[in-house]
Amino acid sequence: MTQLVDVSPCLTETEARLLSPLQLAYVGDSVHALMVRTHLMRKNLPVGDMHRAANQAVSAVSQAREMQQLLPHLSQKETDIARRGRNAHPRHSGPKSATVREYADATGLEALLGYLYLTGQGERLRELSTYLYAEET
Repeated sequence: MTQLVDVSPCLTETEARLLSPLQLAYVGDSVHALMVRTHLMRKNLPVGDMHRAANQAVSAVSQAREMQQLLPHLSQKETDIARRGRNAHPRHSGPKSATVREYADATGLEALLGYLYLTGQGERLRELSTYLYAEET
């Protein structure tokens, strides 16, 4: 199981829900990168291989796949947060390597992870990571 730093809440759930989904995704992008890199460290790979694997794993296409993988395991509240992220409209077009749908799903994943991190739900982050990485470890 991927271990993350001990997460202390810096926002209440109400405060976090008042943030824009793109603000949540901004933080969630870093949370996801940390989850991926922590998981890769446990594989004992050379640094160059870890770097390539991390770059691939944090792509919008990979994040969209992870969002679909997590959907059956989410609570209604978590699904709502991810939906808000998916429906957010950034002011840029997104990467050329992903479809509009993939980019939207990736933003939903990032918003969910940002929300969980900001509200101090580290145990839930660890639990969700087991759904993503269990078959690989």
